[in-house]
Amino acid sequence: MKLRIKFILCVMIMVSLMASILSLGFSLEVKPASASGESTVLPIIMYHSILDSTAKAGKYIITPAVLEQDLLYLKEHGYTAVLPDDLIAYANGEKRLPDKPILITFDDGNYNNYSYAYPLLKKYGMKALISIVGSFTEQYSEKDAVMNNNYSYLSWEQLQELINSQIIAIGNHSYDMHSEKTRPGFCRLSNESEQEYIYNISKDLLHMQKISQDKLNGYTINTLVYPYGTCNSITEKIAADLGFAITLTCYEKVNVITFGEKDSIYCLGRFNRPYGVSTEEFMKKLEKTF
Repeated sequence: MKLRIKFILCVMIMVSLMASILSLGFSLEVKPASASGESTVLPIIMYHSILDSTAKAGKYIITPAVLEQDLLYLKEHGYTAVLPDDLIAYANGEKRLPDKPILITFDDGNYNNYSYAYPLLKKYGMKALISIVGSFTEQYSEKDAVMNNNYSYLSWEQLQELINSQIIAIGNHSYDMHSEKTRPGFCRLSNESEQEYIYNISKDLLHMQKISQDKLNGYTINTLVYPYGTCNSITEKIAADLGFAITLTCYEKVNVITFGEKDSIYCLGRFNRPYGVSTEEFMKKLEKTF
């Protein structure tokens, strides 16, 4: 009898152990793969104005021909242009990025981004982020505004068209902190307390967020592009507190972003594209940092 009882107890223990093992195995099978260690390299190109004039070309102005050569290079070398929403999904652990992703950006919201860059992006199947200065956009959204490639900025109507194309995203480049007459970027003024500094930067960004939502049918900008590239630990905290998922600087570095890590898309570096350097030279400089 005692042997029978022992046998039954042993069987019960074994059954219990097997159930635990099967339960553990099942839980491991359905658990999402860990995001730890999975990352991708993300180069970002920073363009500004596009003008069909070699005489005016320089550090922040290139010709349409140069832009077209760049886009052709990216296409032929297997790059896929992504938008901020793609990066956010990756950093949230929701969606993978394509092989060789690249973020193409245009700063300031020049009208020539619409007249020259937009058609070329469509031609080569590329996407881009255009970051606007709210006060510039409002000025050129007036009824009597003249659209000229040399000095004009995108209107709200043009921006809505770009958004509707689904190949353009809009970034916040401040409302009125991109001028030597107001404030050169997010630099802290000598007579500003830290509390005043936080208030002034936050007020500008919140105003820009509100007017863009009002003018662009509820469109919410999720990317902060620092004017003049000026950023610090305070501005990064402001950006996070205001709900920006991505921040871009002007530091020249290729970024490594991590699947499932939201902080990996903060303070991203970019390579400014100047005139006078061939497409191959520029791209090789960018690719050397991989």
